[in-house]
Amino acid sequence: MQLTPSVPIHYFDIDILLRVGSAAMLGLLLGLDRELRGQAAGLRTHGLTCFATSVMTVSLISLYAQLGGADSKMDPLRIFEAVGAFVGIAAAGLIVVTKGEVHNLTTAVNLLLAAVIGIACGAGQWPLVVVAALFGSAIVTLIGYAENRWLKPIADDPPAAS
Repeated sequence: MQLTPSVPIHYFDIDILLRVGSAAMLGLLLGLDRELRGQAAGLRTHGLTCFATSVMTVSLISLYAQLGGADSKMDPLRIFEAVGAFVGIAAAGLIVVTKGEVHNLTTAVNLLLAAVIGIACGAGQWPLVVVAALFGSAIVTLIGYAENRWLKPIADDPPAAS
């Protein structure tokens, strides 16, 4: 069996450390809101998902280059298939329907966002990473606050009897 050349252990690439490190930090940031709200998938789940997909992407890009790039028959876009399948399984386990109400749907979608940000970090797509992390965090925290502050009291208030 022929293997690709290994990378010596003394070789630490700052760019790779930045990619996977930022993915871990942003995953933790995305999980913070879920953790504070007591949801099933919190800091560790989001942090590990984002970090793992980043490592997977860096590894895939490196392997693709090592095996000949465009000249090889390798399809680097299969990483999205693998991540989509995994996150779909994890998210399905989070989503619960009780008494006609759906719970943890936001957590499941937030986990998907953590995976996508991990892929973008692994690919070094920094403008996309920044925009996704900022908007994702704003949507989950600020919109969640607005819903609890203004929309939930309206929904919970029964209509006045005529």
